Amino acid sequence: MKKFFFILLILITAAACKKTKFEPEGPTDVRVRNMQGAEVFTDVVINTAGVRDTVGNVRSLGTINPGEVSAYKRVKIAFSKAEITAKINGEIFSTGPVNSTYMDYKGQMKITYEVYISNMTNKILMISNVIPEAPLEP
Repeated sequence: MKKFFFILLILITAAACKKTKFEPEGPTDVRVRNMQGAEVFTDVVINTAGVRDTVGNVRSLGTINPGEVSAYKRVKIAFSKAEITAKINGEIFSTGPVNSTYMDYKGQMKITYEVYISNMTNKILMISNVIPEAPLEP
């Protein structure tokens, strides 16, 4: 009888435990908006993983004209910061590498990174805003 109550107690305890429901890390559809007034971004590449695994997180976005956005590209995981590189007038500009260790991921949604040139001399790009567009459709 004691054995029965002990097993029953374990079953009730196990059934009462709930896992905390977390939003999945991804995938995330990302795109980039060129916020520059006159500069064309060519050979745009985005790395959304930072220091994490880059497989499935580096995408080529092609050319983005001033004020326009690239097409969405699917990545495994995305954060509020990303490493974005682009050729502008034949020279490579970049946001620089990102340490995503303590960042929250964006989850299963479509997002837009708004990017501009913050320092023409040092060839530095800056993300001014990350816009959540919509949840991913199943």
